Amino acid sequence: MLADFLAQFAMVLAEPRLLGLSALGVLLGIVFGCLPGISSTMSLAILLPVTYALSPQAAMIFLMAVFSASVYGGSISAILINIPGTPGAIVTQLDGYPLARKGRAGEALFYSLLASTVGGVLGLAVLMLVAPFVAGAAMQFRSPEFAMATVFGLTMLAYSTPGSTFRGLLSGSIGLLCGMVGFDATTDVARFDFGSSMLQNGIELVPVTIGLFGLAEVMRNIDGAAAVQQVTARLGRLLPAKGEIRRLWPSMLRGSAVGITVGAIPAAGSAIAVAVSYAQEQRLSPRGREFGTGVPEGITGPESANNACVGGALIPMMTLGIPGDTMTAVLMGALLIHGLRPGPLLFAEHAGFVGAVYVALFLALVFTAVFGLALMRQFVRLLQTPSHVLLVIITLLCVVGAFAIRNNMTDVYVMLAFGVVGYLMYALAIPVAPLAFGLILGPLLEENLRRSLVVGDGSWLIFLERPLAAALLALSLAALVYPALAPALRRAWTARSRGRKESA
Repeated sequence: MLADFLAQFAMVLAEPRLLGLSALGVLLGIVFGCLPGISSTMSLAILLPVTYALSPQAAMIFLMAVFSASVYGGSISAILINIPGTPGAIVTQLDGYPLARKGRAGEALFYSLLASTVGGVLGLAVLMLVAPFVAGAAMQFRSPEFAMATVFGLTMLAYSTPGSTFRGLLSGSIGLLCGMVGFDATTDVARFDFGSSMLQNGIELVPVTIGLFGLAEVMRNIDGAAAVQQVTARLGRLLPAKGEIRRLWPSMLRGSAVGITVGAIPAAGSAIAVAVSYAQEQRLSPRGREFGTGVPEGITGPESANNACVGGALIPMMTLGIPGDTMTAVLMGALLIHGLRPGPLLFAEHAGFVGAVYVALFLALVFTAVFGLALMRQFVRLLQTPSHVLLVIITLLCVVGAFAIRNNMTDVYVMLAFGVVGYLMYALAIPVAPLAFGLILGPLLEENLRRSLVVGDGSWLIFLERPLAAALLALSLAALVYPALAPALRRAWTARSRGRKESA
């Protein structure tokens, strides 16, 4: 895989256009990431149509740059105005903003950039080392294993999304139903098209993601457009005191390990990784009681975890075809548009493209570090842009992006409909991410489930007779049952511990 990486890297260096695409993607990613209300997923969704005319390698270089840079960009607004630009930066504001209020905003931004770079590099290294082995193991998968892996991915998504597991399952079920719209691939019978020829080809993924993560976010921000943002105008010095960086290395390494591990779990996402990393640093740091008042470890740990999640989330997406989070779900849509299906065959049949993904992430990290340092003092002016101007521009991008897929107004209507659906789901506290995952994984689940039952002569025991499929099914059931049993298990453990203390 190193040979593929070096070959693709040499090719990119020989083509200034590809370097320019990576640099442009990083700039747009940082800008979109640092603007409150524009998440990394939303950035990818509204910029995805830009790549339709590009080659698969060029498209991935641009989108990976937007992906990686927007993850870092979310910490900028969290530090300067106490509003996270992305969900992964929610924890960064706890110590980043207090440090900025002390006149050390420049140092806080530098800590964030350094930790993001370290986490991103380590995530890329693990991706390059682990992904080929996972893909090799996945080559042994057959339809029962793929079906149960898909069920496991949907279950983990429902389990790990905020709120109740039931609401996560409800949202995922809606996505599964949306994935069944159109002609049945096996029987060629139209399903759920309501007599409309516009729905006979199914519901396109890209208009759905633009609506759910783009237009719905615009509608949410309109509700909160009156919020007052107080920008920290004074950055102070950028570089910290001598010896400070050396003291922060353990927190960055620990955060990177957490980010890679959590990111590799299907649907876990960066929000969980940064929360775990922050709690870990608070417990291990000698200044744990001071967390929340501007402690650098409270920035470097979560930020390294946040960016390490990028490499971790790409592992299940590229090797199994299961998105690691909502951002890799949008990337999957990009690959499908360009005729590439993520999964173990991607490594066997398109090894050069896999190397291009690694190069794209590496270039994104390099350009993010360079632009992050060079433009750090310009971020204050950027955050003073009127929100109503940004919302109008984003809405136009959503409409144009949905139409540009097939030059079909049906896709615009789908985007508008799912924008309203996403807004209503947010108002009802129903997570929207499972819906997008269900739409992606639904056809994959149906195809492999049917094939498994054909091979097994209609017997569902085929999923129990194959050890790996049975193990994945058991893990899925455990994830569903655990939330209901967890309170009783905790009470039993507490009572047992109390009994031991009393007997002693």
